Amino acid sequence: MHPVARGLPLRRVSSSESLCKAESFPLRFPQKMGVTAMLMLPLLLLGISGLLFIYQEVSRLWSKSAVQNKVVVITDAISGLGKECARVFHAGGARLVLCGKNWERLEILYDALISVADPSKTFTPKLVLLDLADISCVPDVAKEVLDCYGCVDILINNASMKIKGPAHKISLELDKKIMDANYFGPITLTKALLPDMISRRTGQIVLVNNIQGKLGIPFRTAYAASKHAALGFFDCLRAEVEEYNVVVSTVSPTFIRSYRIDPGQGNWEASLWKFFFRKLTYGVHPVDVAEEVMRTVRRKKQEVFMANPIPKAAVYIRTFFPEFFFAVVACGVKEKLNVPEEG
Repeated sequence: MHPVARGLPLRRVSSSESLCKAESFPLRFPQKMGVTAMLMLPLLLLGISGLLFIYQEVSRLWSKSAVQNKVVVITDAISGLGKECARVFHAGGARLVLCGKNWERLEILYDALISVADPSKTFTPKLVLLDLADISCVPDVAKEVLDCYGCVDILINNASMKIKGPAHKISLELDKKIMDANYFGPITLTKALLPDMISRRTGQIVLVNNIQGKLGIPFRTAYAASKHAALGFFDCLRAEVEEYNVVVSTVSPTFIRSYRIDPGQGNWEASLWKFFFRKLTYGVHPVDVAEEVMRTVRRKKQEVFMANPIPKAAVYIRTFFPEFFFAVVACGVKEKLNVPEEG
C-alpha cells in the first residue's frame, strides 16, 4: 500500500543525498557497450573478409566455367598482356590458339603454360605464327584455325604497335604500318572469323584498345588515329551482330605498364599539364588487364574503361569542355618543346 494511503509521513530526500547516491551507482552500461564493440569489430572484419574470399572464389570458378572447352584466339600472345591473358584463359580450361610473330617466344610461352598446368583440366595450346602488320597472311591463319578446331568461340584482338614523335617527322610508310598492325590487321582477322560466329549464332569478340581511342595525345598521331579507327569499327560492328547473339566488347586501359619499368619520380616540375600527363601515362599492370578481359568475357560486357580518376575526368572534359582540354594539351606541348629532353 502507498505510504500516503497508510497514513505514514513522507520523508523528503535532500538534493545532496540524491546526488551522493547517484555518484555511488556504478556506470556499468557504457563500459559494457565499449567492451562489446571491441569484441564485435574483429568478428565483423573477419566476416567481411570471409565474404570477399567466397565472392572471389565463386567469381574464379564462374570465370573458368565461362571459358571451359571454348576455342579462344589471342593475338600478340607473346606481349606482356598476351602472356597474362594466355595464363588466365589456359587455367580456365580454354582451347587456346596463341598467335605471335616470333616462334621462339611462342615456344617459351608454351613451355611456361604447360609446366604449371594440370593436364586433366587444361588443353594443349596451339601455336600460330602471325604478324598482323602483314595483312596478306591473315586469311590463311584464320582458315588454319577453323580447320583445326572447326570454330572460334572467343577472339581477343590484343596486337598493337606504338610510335611516338612529331607528326611531320613520321613517314607516311610508318603511318601505314601502324594502321595495318592496329586497325587493318584486327579487322581482317575479325572479318575472316565472323561468318562462322554468325552461322552458329554465338561468339564473342574482344578488342583490347587504349584511352587514345577516346582522346588524342600529342606526338602519338598515328597511334591515336589507329585506335580511334579500331574503336569506331567495333562500336559499329556491335550493333550489326547483336541479332546473331555475337557479343562485341572493348577494353580500354590507359597504358599497360611494363613488367620491368615502374613509374619513377623523375624531374617533374609543378604544372597542371605535367600532373595530368603523369596521371595519364602511369598505366595498369598486365595482370589487372588480363583479369578484366576474363571478367568482360564472363559477364559479356560491351565496354570497359580502365583508368584512375584523372584520365576519366580528361575524357569527360574533352567531351563537355573541349576548349579547356585543348588549352591544357597545347600548354603541355609548348612546355615539352621548350625543355630539352634528356639523352
